Amino acid sequence: MPVAVEQIFERMPDPAHLHRIDTDGRVMIMVGDRLVFEYDAADAGMRNIVVVTLTRLKFASKDVAELMGLTPVYVSMLRGRARDDGSAGLVRDRGRPTKLTPAQVVQARAWRQERLSDVVIGQRLGVADTTVARALRGHRAPDAQPQDADTLDLDAREDQASRPQPEPESEPESQPEPESQPEPESQPEPERAPAAASASEPACRGSAWIGRGVFFSRYAGAMLFHAFSDRLDSGAVLSGPGPGGAGGAPLRFDDIALLAATSMGFGLGAGTIEQVKHLTAAEAGPLCGLERLPDIRTLRPRLAALADRMDPLVLQRAFASAMLTADPCTSGVYFVDDHFVPYTGAKPVPKGWDTKHRVAQRGRADTWIIDDAGRAVVFTTGEPSGLTKTLPPALAELRAVIGPDAKIMLGFDRGGAYPSVFAACRDAGADWITYRRAPLAPAHGLPMTTTITSTGAGGVVTNRTLVYADEPVTIDGYGTARQISLFEHGVVVLQILTSNLTACPVGLLLTLKARWRIENVFKYAAEHYGIDALGDYIAGIQTNTRPVDNPARRAANTTVKTLKTELAQAEQALARVLCDRSLSVAAMNRKLATAHAVIEKAKKAVTAAQKARDGIPAKLPANQIDPDARRALLRTTRRALHMVLRLLAYNSEHWLAGHLNAYLRDNDEYRAITRETILRGLTGTITYTPDAIAVQLNPPDSRKIARALTLLLQEINNTPPHLPGDPRPITYTLSAPNHDPLKQ
Repeated sequence: MPVAVEQIFERMPDPAHLHRIDTDGRVMIMVGDRLVFEYDAADAGMRNIVVVTLTRLKFASKDVAELMGLTPVYVSMLRGRARDDGSAGLVRDRGRPTKLTPAQVVQARAWRQERLSDVVIGQRLGVADTTVARALRGHRAPDAQPQDADTLDLDAREDQASRPQPEPESEPESQPEPESQPEPESQPEPERAPAAASASEPACRGSAWIGRGVFFSRYAGAMLFHAFSDRLDSGAVLSGPGPGGAGGAPLRFDDIALLAATSMGFGLGAGTIEQVKHLTAAEAGPLCGLERLPDIRTLRPRLAALADRMDPLVLQRAFASAMLTADPCTSGVYFVDDHFVPYTGAKPVPKGWDTKHRVAQRGRADTWIIDDAGRAVVFTTGEPSGLTKTLPPALAELRAVIGPDAKIMLGFDRGGAYPSVFAACRDAGADWITYRRAPLAPAHGLPMTTTITSTGAGGVVTNRTLVYADEPVTIDGYGTARQISLFEHGVVVLQILTSNLTACPVGLLLTLKARWRIENVFKYAAEHYGIDALGDYIAGIQTNTRPVDNPARRAANTTVKTLKTELAQAEQALARVLCDRSLSVAAMNRKLATAHAVIEKAKKAVTAAQKARDGIPAKLPANQIDPDARRALLRTTRRALHMVLRLLAYNSEHWLAGHLNAYLRDNDEYRAITRETILRGLTGTITYTPDAIAVQLNPPDSRKIARALTLLLQEINNTPPHLPGDPRPITYTLSAPNHDPLKQ
């Protein structure tokens, strides 16, 4: 064939006319208008022969690779096979070769009859014991004791997970052959799948629901998380009313356990899903009713699938409603702020302002709303922007949670102190309070003096005198508001704007001062609950159509500024002429005429430049300025689901810490004691029976903490909690120490 083809190529035009036609499952290789090769599209061997033949006919390897849908590296490898092995090297059987011959399998079965272990058989045959186990699947040694159904089911699932899949022929990993034209593979004979691996099998492979058993756990203190989640009836919240869950998708029985286990992992200090693997699976699983915590290879894709099916914001709205129903925010005071989450990957994520490091960098922004007790109520997430854009959607989420008639006093910092935000709060039926942006306005109201008395640590009473002025003001674009000016040494140092016209001014000052607790929540949750972690590594890349500053408008502004400077300089020159006493009248008149002419010319230039500038849009879509502008959209739903589970763990700790401190009375360390000493530090035993779950905790070293914990457990046991989706009540006890903590 090559000789005939070379004859065809004589006196032909440039080889760039090489092309292919695919029709009716056939591939035709053409050079100009001449047919050179024709073969079946599924015949990979013939394709390889054509590839090598074309390269030997002096066509460039990269052109042949592009024509055939391959990589240049693979084309080079095919040429090497043809050079070493001839045409036989171009047609190879695909798939993993068997490691045991039929004769070796027969011998292995004979040794299995002799009661030899798979390890010994593998050593004799020179293969791994798992290879022997796969080859002898279903063949049991005589007199082998039958296993119970649960064990067989678990073994079958593990065996299915460990079964190797057919592998393609070895090729360089850096340049694999494209999947668009795969070579036909000779698949090995399929093996019978275990019955336990049917479609009805729970996706938490190897993690059966616990019916009965006694489990020691180094994380037993985390069982107290259920005291809070049961107050929210988290099982019902996750399942939701009707056939769909709270997130809008039906959940299987093990989906609830999976979500609860993930939230428990965050509560135990796993900042990311990947860090869950550092928990001991056999000791963390019983915390949520599972024999073992799901493996990371199960946990990550399952959470991703749930997030893609659910609406995480609907789920967090359901949790927030349940939390505020169980413990209402009676004051109606809430605080809102943005939290910038930096992104250090390679995707073209939009930039935002990182307030922590005082620099603009890539990332995303979360907008949180917390109540006056520091509980995280709702959040929204998106690309970085100002509070003026993110506050209205967050307020709408809060209104959807607490109802249309509930009282709201929303506090925020100067980032939201704009008339548009004030109007959005008014439209949502919410009062607002914020700091006035600089420069401060003069205070016209009569200053008043008041004294605040407070009791500090050790019962020390302190008095503080405040001087303030309270007056109504008019805000352009909004209307009438209330302004409270705070004086120090006769100078206004702070001004507060609010829509509440009747509340005590000192109370309003103290309310806005408490806004700093949302900053503390951000810091605490980022350090201990990983709210800055990336939820998913995959992002969709699309054309960037976001409005950005127009360079032409920026240049026009620069031109106007330059002309205004020239006009000012001309006016200054006129003033210097008028002040020059050394000039005669005639000389002064000549210079004045010249100066006025320069000024008139400069004014006309400024007017023309301003008119031209006004015709240029201030912002344009980024792709109109740069056709190659791209932006990455991270999978928000997956990160939002992680955030809901993180906030569930955070609010659980917050509730437990508050109730523990009622007995502990340590306002400085009660959060750290609850988190590290009790939830993450106490070991114990968890006993499952068909009717109840008992948790016996080993006491902490401190007698004071042990006494407070004993009282807290008594409080919780008055209304025993339940695991999510499990009707069995949980009771807590503390192992008897060498001393009686209640007598301390």
